[in-house]
Amino acid sequence: MILRLKTGGESIQSNGNGVTQVKLKKRDIQTEFHFRKPNKEDGADVWKLINNIEILDLNSPYSYIMWCELFSKTSIVVERDSKLVGFISGFIHPDSKNTLFIWQVAVNEDERGNGLGTRMLFELLGRTACEEVHYVEATVSPSNNPSQNLFKGLAEKLGAECVISDYFSSTDFPEEGHEDELMFRIGPFTRVK
Repeated sequence: MILRLKTGGESIQSNGNGVTQVKLKKRDIQTEFHFRKPNKEDGADVWKLINNIEILDLNSPYSYIMWCELFSKTSIVVERDSKLVGFISGFIHPDSKNTLFIWQVAVNEDERGNGLGTRMLFELLGRTACEEVHYVEATVSPSNNPSQNLFKGLAEKLGAECVISDYFSSTDFPEEGHEDELMFRIGPFTRVK
C-alpha cells in the first residue's frame, strides 16, 4: 500500500514497507509567517521569547546570541508582523551526521496550536544543511506535553518510528526540581529533492 499525504507545503509518501519519502517545497516568504536562519541580532529576542515560556529552561542571553550566530544553518526563527514568534535551536549530532538534534522549540503563546512548530521542523529538514539527515532527536521532560505531541506528530507525518527512551535523570542536574529528560528518536526517513 502506498500512502501519499500533502500538508502545508510538504508532500509525504510511504510505501508501507518502512520507507518514507518527504518532498519539502519552499514556501512563499510573502505569507503571514517569515521563516529564516537566525543571526546574532536575534539572540536577545530569542531569550525574551523563551523567558516567557515557563516550561522551557532559560539559558543566558549570551548563549542565545552565540547559538544564533554559530548554529544558524540548523536553527530557525519565525517572524510575524516583524515580531519574533518562533524559534528552534538544532545542530547536526557530532557523532551521527545523519541526525538533527533539536535542543529547544519555542512558540509564542498567541501562535500555539496552529502547527507552527511542525512547520519550523519541516523548514529545517528542507535546508541544504540537513540533506543527509535521516533522524531527528530531542530530549523532552515528561511534563512537556506540547513537545511530546510535536515530536510524535512529526514521526507520524514522516511515517517514521518514534522511539522514546530514558536519557538524562533528574539526578544528573545540579539543582533540585529538574525533571528527567526522555530521548525522542524519530526515523529513519528519506528526503526527496
